[in-house]
Amino acid sequence: MIRLALRILALAIALPAMAQSTAPKVYAAGSLKAALTEVATVFRIAGGSDVMFEFGPSGILRDRLAKGEAADLFASANMEHPKALVDAGKAQLVRAFARNKLCALVSPKVGATTDNLLEKMLSPGVKLATSTPKADPSGDYAWQVFERAEKLKPGAFESLSKKALQLVGGPTSPPPPKDRSAYGVLVANGSVDIFLTYCTGAALAKREEPTLEIVALPETLAVGAEYGLAVMNGVSPSGERFAAFILSPAGQSVLASHGFSAP
Repeated sequence: MIRLALRILALAIALPAMAQSTAPKVYAAGSLKAALTEVATVFRIAGGSDVMFEFGPSGILRDRLAKGEAADLFASANMEHPKALVDAGKAQLVRAFARNKLCALVSPKVGATTDNLLEKMLSPGVKLATSTPKADPSGDYAWQVFERAEKLKPGAFESLSKKALQLVGGPTSPPPPKDRSAYGVLVANGSVDIFLTYCTGAALAKREEPTLEIVALPETLAVGAEYGLAVMNGVSPSGERFAAFILSPAGQSVLASHGFSAP
C-alpha cells in the first residue's frame, strides 16, 4: 500500500521504454473527455500504453464502480465520490489532480453580465438549466450557487432550484450529441437561455457556437470544483503509470491547456 501510494503520488516518473500490453481502463467525468484524451495521447507517445476510457457523470460512474464494475482509475469531478469508493473498500487512495469552476453559458439575447447575472437567472422569462444534482457534480455545484444566491436575496434558492431545468447528467437524460457540446446545442437552439456549467465546458461550447457568451459568476456566487483521482483495487502497472503521468508536470500541462488549474 505504501509503495503504491509513493508511486502514484510522484509527480514525475520514468515511463518504460516500450508501451505496456495491457491498456488501463479509466472511468472519468464527462467534463474531462477532451483533456484526458489528449493526456492519454501524450502518455502513449512518451512510451506508455493505450488507455481505455468510460466517460459519464461522476455520480453515475461511482455507483457503477460501487456495484462491482472494474476499472483501474476513477477521475471524478469532485472529491466526495472517489473518497466514497475508498471508504467502501473499492479504491486504495485518492489524490486531487485538477480544479475547475462554474460559468454561465448564455444566449446573447439575454444581455447577461457578471453584475446582473443573478437578476437574469431569477427573471421569470429566462430559461435556466443545469446538470442533474447527485448524479453529476456539476448539478451539485449549481445548487451551491443557488445557496449562495439565497444569502444575497432571500427566496432565491427556492426560485432558482424550482425553475432550473436539469437537462443533462442524469440517469434518464438523453445521450449528448456525438462530438458536440450538449450545452452549446441547447443554448444555441433556444431550449435554454442560461446554462450553468463548468467554465471548461462553456469554452468548448463557444468554440462550436461562437455567438454564445460566457459570463463569469460574481465572487459572491462563485463556486469552484476540485477533481479527485482514485486508484482502484487491483490497479494494473500500466494504470499506476498513467495515474502518475496525470499528476506529472507533463500531464498537468495538458490539463492546463484545456482550462483546468492545478489542485
